[in-house]
Amino acid sequence: MKVIAISGSPRRGSSTDQLVREVLEGVEECEKEFISLAGKSVAPCRACLGCVETNVCVINDDFVSLREKVIAADGYIIGGPNYFNMLNGLTHAFLERWYQFRHRAAMLVAGRVGVAVGVGGGSGQPAADAISTFFKYNGIECIGDVTAQGAASCFTCGHGETCTVGAIHASFPPGTKITDDITPSLCKQPAAIAKARSLGKQLGERLTGSTTSRQARTARTHPRVAR
Repeated sequence: MKVIAISGSPRRGSSTDQLVREVLEGVEECEKEFISLAGKSVAPCRACLGCVETNVCVINDDFVSLREKVIAADGYIIGGPNYFNMLNGLTHAFLERWYQFRHRAAMLVAGRVGVAVGVGGGSGQPAADAISTFFKYNGIECIGDVTAQGAASCFTCGHGETCTVGAIHASFPPGTKITDDITPSLCKQPAAIAKARSLGKQLGERLTGSTTSRQARTARTHPRVAR
């Protein structure tokens, strides 16, 4: 059984990366792979319907190298940051491209299981909820979600202490200085880490204890569909 963990943050080493890795760390007795979308070019679905006959997207970008990994996986851990109270564009674009798996009832990833991960300067729940919705549309069971608080860009942009419309001004008294003590980080959120590890363990147990083999799922796949 294989689990792929995908972080849709455009920033390497971000809190989203870290929380996704924590879930993956909890998975036992499975082949595991972490994938960062940072630096990758993944366009959104353009509704061209070029994938209708083959269930293969015609857009030539970095999703091409990820397609077979997605199809081959038995479980998914997908995380993204909350931008403007919604899932960020890179993660959303990546998930939009899963439309290619659905035509003519192929449902190439249906029957799998997943965990949704969300991180936000305020709340990561909007991002986790969006990922859970994508799972549902593709016939993937979301066994749970985990969220954490990350550091808003205002903590590192260089102007956070003086900007009157930023996160520092909105959350702290005037004159607040940015220090490690007030900067959110995953290491300060043991409950989120514990939940992430627990969900990873549950994901692994669901997969290794499953009576539905890959061969059985493959047999149900539409015979005319390109994999």
